[in-house]
Amino acid sequence: MSDISDNDGDEYDELSELRQRHKPESQPSVDEAFDLDDLLPTIGEFGKYQKLLVFGICLPACIPCGFCAFNQLFMADTPDDYWCRIPELLDLPLEQRKSLSIPKELDNDELVYSKCYTYGVNWTQLLESGEEDDLTTMEPNTSWPLIKCSQGWEYNTSVVWSSIVIDFDLVCDQDIYPTIGLAALNTGGPVGVYLFGLLNDRGGRRLSYFVCLATLLAGSLMTSLSKDFWTWAGSRVIVGLTIPAVYQIPFIISLELVGENYRSFVTVMTCTFYTSGIMLLSGVTYLERDWVRLSYITSLPFYAYFLYMFVMPESPRWLLMRGRLEEALKILERMAKVNGREFPEAVHLKLEAQIRRDKLKKQKKKMANVGLADLCRTPNMRLKTILITLSWFANETVYLGLSYYGPALGTNQYVSFFLSAVVELPSYLCCWYFMDTWGRRWPLSLSMILGGVACVITVMLPDDAVDETLVLYLVSKALLSASFLIIYPFAGELYPTQVRGIGIGASSYIGGLGLIGIPFITYLGKDNLKLPLVIMGFLSMLGGMTGLRLPETLHHRLPQTIEEGEEFGKNWQFKDCCRCAQKPEILSQPASYENLDVLAGSSTNASEVELELRDSRRVREPAPRIDERTPLDTTASGSGRPAHRPSMKRLVRQMSVMDTQRTHDGTMQLTHWI
Repeated sequence: MSDISDNDGDEYDELSELRQRHKPESQPSVDEAFDLDDLLPTIGEFGKYQKLLVFGICLPACIPCGFCAFNQLFMADTPDDYWCRIPELLDLPLEQRKSLSIPKELDNDELVYSKCYTYGVNWTQLLESGEEDDLTTMEPNTSWPLIKCSQGWEYNTSVVWSSIVIDFDLVCDQDIYPTIGLAALNTGGPVGVYLFGLLNDRGGRRLSYFVCLATLLAGSLMTSLSKDFWTWAGSRVIVGLTIPAVYQIPFIISLELVGENYRSFVTVMTCTFYTSGIMLLSGVTYLERDWVRLSYITSLPFYAYFLYMFVMPESPRWLLMRGRLEEALKILERMAKVNGREFPEAVHLKLEAQIRRDKLKKQKKKMANVGLADLCRTPNMRLKTILITLSWFANETVYLGLSYYGPALGTNQYVSFFLSAVVELPSYLCCWYFMDTWGRRWPLSLSMILGGVACVITVMLPDDAVDETLVLYLVSKALLSASFLIIYPFAGELYPTQVRGIGIGASSYIGGLGLIGIPFITYLGKDNLKLPLVIMGFLSMLGGMTGLRLPETLHHRLPQTIEEGEEFGKNWQFKDCCRCAQKPEILSQPASYENLDVLAGSSTNASEVELELRDSRRVREPAPRIDERTPLDTTASGSGRPAHRPSMKRLVRQMSVMDTQRTHDGTMQLTHWI
């Protein structure tokens, strides 16, 4: 540590003596991992390198998700007015042929032309009888039989003049088909987030993103070329495989490259770009009403994103976890150089020495692949996984459900959709403040509960209160947007780095199952406009209550291993449910990378070695400091040793360096285990 290096030669000799004492005669190669959160303050937590990456790559990469997730709402738009097509009467004026061939029926106490029935008359026979002149004055006979439309439909194209509904005649008995198409999009989502989550953890963030982007654009191209409904629906399944994975992967890269103090900022900016994409989509859909061209416009520009292959780095945090030290060292040194910082020489020498040992012995660190079972193997990690997943399920289902339902409210679908996106921006700014002051847990739970209440209240409004219903909907959408912003970093901070990709992927998979059913819930709005809002409101409130049991993550470092994830929040008590985030009273000194060679070597009995050095010359006064300890730093009550579970797995061939802890009299403790 830096403080150690300032001491006199006696202390250094003591360090050397202790190192030799614990050094085995035959020392194997040991991969000595370190916490990237310790290094980032030295080389820049949010320097020029991170800014270029976040604003130039990761944030623009969020736009395709919004474009390709919601352009389907307008590709499957249904005209307000349509009626049975009678080919024999197409030469007659529109109103005349409607009056003659279409029966009227009651709709909201008003007589309107039927959309699905026509008179069962042999119009060809009437025309062949030479009574064409009589057709102009003929009145429909109420005794004529009624039959369903069998020769297609005519549509009022004054507002909607191109959609798959018009091209494929998806009305009347087939009006459920656009809902099936939306469910098809969401069917691919749970599968995609899990598969790309596995690829994310095993193949890397970079590879996973470009495979995801290629899949998205291939599905969008198939959408544009579809000639029938089932081909179109199949293409939407392919697009759905990448949603929301194409949004999550850049977010994970951003989250893993910035320091703890900037996670909230990156989260807010990511969601802001995502919402800006939706706002831009509302303008594109207003200007372009042809669904085929709309599909091209909302997908072709993103082929340029493959240029990111030349500049997008792999996550150094993931490389370190996988033991690819040489690649991680290059990226971290480049980051320090771009940020105008000096890379710590001790870290450089340490990693280079490890790389040389691996090359000489022709050994490469092998990191065992982890799976979903590892998230549920230990009790605390299992409970957190279940709670995160339940909260994610409610949050994602209601947020996307409200987004889908926006165009159905108000008097203009384009304006309603635009407003449903605009209200998200102020909620992000407020959420940014509350996330850094109250923490993650309370803002998440309160926004979901209050948003659900706003949805349920709509049932008390009269049917003609269109504007009031829209206002309550917008309030609910703003609150659910805030919770949607929080759930991503909250889950990312609770899941350890070792299983972060698969953890988020698994929670998204379960959460995405609700999206398969949500289109059918919004379909109920055809008969009762408020029923979908009430259902989503109750689901949101239940999800908000579930989130109260999760531990707070504000001012805590990201857990790296599953063992650290198990320890984090293990001692949760019921009184913690009503407590907001506060700075811990236990002090924690920031880690340093100097004299890390003190910890070289391995312990043959895999026990922990504690080196306690008394600094007689410097007695430090306790000062308030944010507790950024890793979960395994939690000390047992009344002792200076880390609390360990008897059942905790031993860490085989992996060394972790704890934060430097000091007791009340200035004793510095270095904890190291193999």
